[in-house]
Amino acid sequence: MNLQELVPVTPNPRVQDFRPGDTVRVSLRVKEGDRERVQHFEGVVIQRRGGGPGATFMVRRVSHGVGVERIFPLHSPLIQQVEVLQQGDVARARLYYLRGLSGKAARIRQKGRATPPAAPARDAE
Repeated sequence: MNLQELVPVTPNPRVQDFRPGDTVRVSLRVKEGDRERVQHFEGVVIQRRGGGPGATFMVRRVSHGVGVERIFPLHSPLIQQVEVLQQGDVARARLYYLRGLSGKAARIRQKGRATPPAAPARDAE
């Protein structure tokens, strides 16, 4: 008997379906002293790991010229919302190669944005 049979895990209703390469905005509840606020972390998903209650995902963003990566538990009660901003079209499940790229080289092409076919040339009559 494995753990998933013992603890049935329903998908987190506050989290949209996303994949590596997608740009997401994670809204996280942060407690500072006796106050609580919502903090947003926006970046590219470079990894999804595991299934069930221990599933995590890693988000990378560049802040003030420094790459920042953060790992979030998928089923954490502190996650208020995960919103998909753009869907990326990538061929890998782990996007660690983005760590070595910067600027335009670090862009990920968007899914479903095909270039329209060129209009046929008209002969001048």
